[in-house]
Amino acid sequence: MKRIFQIFFVMGVVALLGGCEMDYYRSDTMTSAQLKDDPASAVYTTDGNYSMFKDTQEYRGTEDSGLTYQKMWFHMAEMRADNVNLSGRTTSPIYNSACYNDDPTLKHGKFFWWIAYKIIFSANTIIESLPEGVSLENDHLLGENYFLRAICHLNLSCLFSRQYSHGRDNQGVVLRISTDCSETKRATVGEVYDQIVKDLEKAAELMKNGTRRGDAGYVSYEAARGLLTRVYLYREEWDKVVALADEMIGADAAGKLDPDVANYFINARTSKETLWCIANTATDTRNRSSLGSMFFSPDGTGGTGWGECYATDPLLDLFERYPEDKRYTSYFSLYGQMNDGKKMVTWPVPDGSNPNYENCVAVDVQRAASGNYEFDYDGKHYVVEERPVFNYTEYYIQYEGKEQRCYLRENTDKITGIRNSYPQFYCSKFAWQDGDPNLSSPVMLRWAEVILNRAEANAMLGQDAKALADVNVIRQRAGIPEMTLANMAERGYSEVIDVVNDERRMELCYEAHRTFDVYRQKRSMDRRFAGVQPWEVVSYDDPRILFRIPFDEISVSGIDQNP
Repeated sequence: MKRIFQIFFVMGVVALLGGCEMDYYRSDTMTSAQLKDDPASAVYTTDGNYSMFKDTQEYRGTEDSGLTYQKMWFHMAEMRADNVNLSGRTTSPIYNSACYNDDPTLKHGKFFWWIAYKIIFSANTIIESLPEGVSLENDHLLGENYFLRAICHLNLSCLFSRQYSHGRDNQGVVLRISTDCSETKRATVGEVYDQIVKDLEKAAELMKNGTRRGDAGYVSYEAARGLLTRVYLYREEWDKVVALADEMIGADAAGKLDPDVANYFINARTSKETLWCIANTATDTRNRSSLGSMFFSPDGTGGTGWGECYATDPLLDLFERYPEDKRYTSYFSLYGQMNDGKKMVTWPVPDGSNPNYENCVAVDVQRAASGNYEFDYDGKHYVVEERPVFNYTEYYIQYEGKEQRCYLRENTDKITGIRNSYPQFYCSKFAWQDGDPNLSSPVMLRWAEVILNRAEANAMLGQDAKALADVNVIRQRAGIPEMTLANMAERGYSEVIDVVNDERRMELCYEAHRTFDVYRQKRSMDRRFAGVQPWEVVSYDDPRILFRIPFDEISVSGIDQNP
């Protein structure tokens, strides 16, 4: 999307602006009155709103290439889950997200809060200025801004508030549905979600008879309804999820998906599967400051990308039950050249410098004459026990006098695919658009999610066969065997909801879903995997799962801080 115009804000003075969160003066801005006088300018202003999801902004007098909405959203949301580890201490805010070390003065939380409300304010300017019914084009623009306001409120709520399923009356975020910032207070979670539903219903109504203005970098009628299925799911309104998804998907769920899953994320902007992505072009590349730089680097750590975050053993375990899975073979790779005939054995061990952290040991191993995998490490001899579990194999060793789960995988030459003892399993979901290893148009909403939203809702309604039918649409595209009521048990499942959760985890990994999927279902997050994060299980009611309200906001408006 070509940016023609953008609204810029600068931080304001607390005493003069009277409590509008992350207060700012408006500069070079089209006011509501000006927009009414010149409705065509709403097109440029709305394009500016989209740009604020991807562009760096002048914040506190400086412009940091690493601070963008898209980067902070995916890093803050994904790193608190169990799909991605961090291989070492870093000055990047991603470290604090990964370790649940939150602080109201940290720049990632402050910036995300600020930029989200900046987009909301600008969307409100359009909403207040454009009259309905003048033309289909104007109505569509208006609907786009209702959508952008809704998703910003939703994402803020996901990060800074309890999940809706934990109680409607918990403190939510600040709800802004006009440009009037004379009062700042935290709404309840229920009030925030009620407004999100109203905004998305209004967005769908306004865009229903119009046409999306371009590729998937612009939102549409179906995008508004797709996001509604997510909101209904989070509100545990199962019947509403199913009814809306049925209407949207029709009789051919597979037809909504991109058949070329291997190249889907490279072509996200033009793929039929994408309901909305943050559109980036070749001019938007940020090299090592890009969103995907921490997750992928074609030439190793510190080359074209930082490459310091890797897929966790639990996630890899899921994929490796079916090594032919196209999602696995297309997007996950161990850095380095394959070493013929050898395997790599890894297992987590305590780090003496901090007993709460775990490191990882990696050694080359080949089958011995005994037929077992055997190796020597630290002056001791080890035998790897292969243990069939359902339809896959787990591996164990006796380490320091007790049985220890270990992982046996393909190795790279001289174990070059190791950083700080952690195997460098990269994920390229945010790479290779236009051949650039640091460029992508990150997907915010797609048809695969809508299908899985319906699967979860049906599982919760006891409609197991329907839930599995949707799961199998996703599995068929990935090229792996179907899951049925008859073969679930032999594959390790007793409940259909667990099948859905695992499929959702594999399909949507790295896309900012997993943290909220676990905690909204009131489950615990098992983070006992190699990485610098604390070796622990985090309960859904742990106060640390909420990001702290930025100090800048608290000091201006005096709203309550999260516990």
